Amino acid sequence: QVQLVESGGGLVQTGGSLRLSCAASGGTFSRYVVAWFRQAPGKEREFVGGITWSGGGSSYADSAKGRFAISRDDAKSTVYLQMNSLKPEDTAVYFCAARRSPYVVTAALRYDFWGRGTQVTVSS
Repeated sequence: QVQLVESGGGLVQTGGSLRLSCAASGGTFSRYVVAWFRQAPGKEREFVGGITWSGGGSSYADSAKGRFAISRDDAKSTVYLQMNSLKPEDTAVYFCAARRSPYVVTAALRYDFWGRGTQVTVSS
């Protein structure tokens, strides 16, 4: 059983940056794919990006490409989401999720473990 805790959210102006962290405990973290999702009020949860076991591969939603970057430090059991050039439409609760698989998938239902989320608000 893996427990995930997100941190690093907050209020930032348009064009600013934030780095979110997802700290894991329990399980063999290095054997889990980790992804970031976000959910804005009144909208469905959407895939932002994910990273493979070894960190050798990552994939991103079109909205995140070129602005966001995911990395992982398995020694610290932590995955990071670096967000640059933030826009008001990036405002949402950001969740990290994990699945015991070598493959990143975009469907939220395919992830077994979830954190409680951290709020990101981008002001215009």
